[in-house]
Amino acid sequence: MKVIKIAKDHIIKKLSGPKFLPAGLFEMSQYFHHYEPIQFSRTVDKEGITVKSTNFQFGSIITNAKTEAELDEKIKDAILTSFDIPSSYKKEAKIHKVGEQQKEYAIA
Repeated sequence: MKVIKIAKDHIIKKLSGPKFLPAGLFEMSQYFHHYEPIQFSRTVDKEGITVKSTNFQFGSIITNAKTEAELDEKIKDAILTSFDIPSSYKKEAKIHKVGEQQKEYAIA
């Protein structure tokens, strides 16, 4: 994630105040209440790991990374972005891996 985007998201969060929560958090909560966790198919090549959502109801989520740890963070950020949630609300969103093979993401 770019430093400028992270800084901008944290400034927005600070200026909005401690009680403000973006509408996207509610929308994401409703999405996971009505639909299954978001599943991803993966492709590994010399460039790294690329994943694409297979069941996201509002389009596709696609991201890539060189390592599994980086990929996990990028998937979480891509999910936040798809609901217009600034990355500074990552903790409040509580997105995590679920499922037997840990290839699905949902909220706690």
